[in-house]
Amino acid sequence: MTDQRVYIVDDDEAMRDSLLWLLESQGFAVTAYSSAEDFLAACRDGMAGCIVLDVRMPGMSGLELYEKLNARQCTLPVIFITGHGDVPMAVSALKKGAVDFIEKPFSDKDMLRLIAQCLEIDRNAREKSQAGAAVARRLASLTEREVEVMDLIIAGKLNKQVADVLNISIKTVEVHRSRIMDKMEVRTVAELVQAVMRGRQ
Repeated sequence: MTDQRVYIVDDDEAMRDSLLWLLESQGFAVTAYSSAEDFLAACRDGMAGCIVLDVRMPGMSGLELYEKLNARQCTLPVIFITGHGDVPMAVSALKKGAVDFIEKPFSDKDMLRLIAQCLEIDRNAREKSQAGAAVARRLASLTEREVEVMDLIIAGKLNKQVADVLNISIKTVEVHRSRIMDKMEVRTVAELVQAVMRGRQ
């Protein structure tokens, strides 16, 4: 996904510069911030990529920023940079959903591996979310009657049983069933069940 960007949030200028240089030399799009407050002010819905976040900063700490991002339902994967004494804090962040933490001094190779992993997580999450939204749109296109028929089909009812429950003819059920499959862009009942589960999450 070409719009992915790595966001570096670190008050240490030398660390920011070295990470910027490393990532840009590998072809990543990068933006650096010198404080948690600056990043929070710039953070927008729909940002793609990942955050490399220093745990310990003056003012708002990395962990406080992480909690605020979680409260905003920001889904960007986060890698924490920690000093020697910050490992317990980083472990607590992992329990709250951070992807990983890396201790200073770290190797370029380890950092690049973690960033590649985060960008993959971000890409997969976005694809899944887009797929779910597309299915939800298809579900919304169904008529009330089609939804009734569909719910009975995915409950395992045969056409005759659906006809009996809804007091309509088998022929009408067949027409509805065909329209449902077309609108939901599926070929089998198994695919229909999976689509409905995705769209109703």
